[in-house]
Amino acid sequence: MGVKPGRGRVKAGEAAEPRVMSKRFDRTLAPSDVFYTRFRRGAAYALALISGTLAVGMIGYRAFEHMSWLDAFHQSALLLSGMGPVVDIKSNGGKIFDSVYALFCGVILLASTGLMFAPVIHRILHRFHIEDAADR
Repeated sequence: MGVKPGRGRVKAGEAAEPRVMSKRFDRTLAPSDVFYTRFRRGAAYALALISGTLAVGMIGYRAFEHMSWLDAFHQSALLLSGMGPVVDIKSNGGKIFDSVYALFCGVILLASTGLMFAPVIHRILHRFHIEDAADR
């Protein structure tokens, strides 16, 4: 079949070869430029997620409550930041939209925070792993 040893499927009764990482990757952190690239990518995804959610909120408040663009932006931004609503909603459709949008904003707030800090936490955990491996 042309399968290289250690890369194909293991046949019944055979033991799999253990994967061994090279020492080069086992004891070092990723270079800082790789870390900053990962951080910038996470920040860009978080910014895109927040911008899209803000746009959905503005359009929804404009459509359901007939708010001005500035008031719709203000209401959406405060809900998205976790501060809470500003304007009392009058229509039934607006109340349903406001409720669903508020719940959605809570999830987006957590998701965007996770996207921003995932590379930082990942690097910290790798640093602890490297220190732990050095003690062995």
